[in-house]
Amino acid sequence: MSSPAPSVPPHAPDGSRTALVRRARKINRVLAATYPDAGCELDFTDPFELLVATVLSAQTTDRRVNAVTPTLFERWPDAHALAGAERADVEDVIRSTGFFRAKTDSILGLSAALVERHGGQVPGRLADLVKLPGVGRKTANVVLGNAFDVPGITVDTHFARLVARFRWIDESDLKDPVRTEHAVGALFERREWTMLSHRLIWHGRRRCHARRPACGACPVAHWCPSFGVGPTDPVVAEGLVTTQGRA
Repeated sequence: MSSPAPSVPPHAPDGSRTALVRRARKINRVLAATYPDAGCELDFTDPFELLVATVLSAQTTDRRVNAVTPTLFERWPDAHALAGAERADVEDVIRSTGFFRAKTDSILGLSAALVERHGGQVPGRLADLVKLPGVGRKTANVVLGNAFDVPGITVDTHFARLVARFRWIDESDLKDPVRTEHAVGALFERREWTMLSHRLIWHGRRRCHARRPACGACPVAHWCPSFGVGPTDPVVAEGLVTTQGRA
């Protein structure tokens, strides 16, 4: 879904907290209309598959992860099976995702921990998830939001880039993903957190790219204080829009 360039440059936001919240929520509403199908781009059928897939997605594309997980889960469908897998066999299956030795450490370790601490089941609490090997808050929030319907904010590189461009939070908060998570969360109702994360990530992958954002084809350009970072010409900008995520 493409959008024309704004007819006038965006207005600089005023400095009040109320104006910030209104602007942020307006952007969220427009992104919801722009990306009605936004959601997790990792394929999974249960919390365990999502947990493993999310760990594998570090430093690679969701598309690449989705290419290897069918084989991975066919051979080792649950934590009990994967905990008992031979390291070399797992490495061979996930090799194309990059950093495969470290990722093998993580998914074997978290599988063993799930068996030992949780009877092989993925827990539905942040405090338990972040104690698993290779699982941080970002991964935990992905699992909670998409497998357990527990609202959470996923601060990945796209999310952090967009909240910086939107100037939703203080620059100092951007240095710490947890502070970013809490500061952005304070602008929205809790029930919006998971879908907000998806929408910003989709927008970052499809339009608001790191190097050349498609400013002239951006549906939220009018409310973005960073308008003009990328090409503003509608034709040029439209050529930068992708129909699928780049990462």
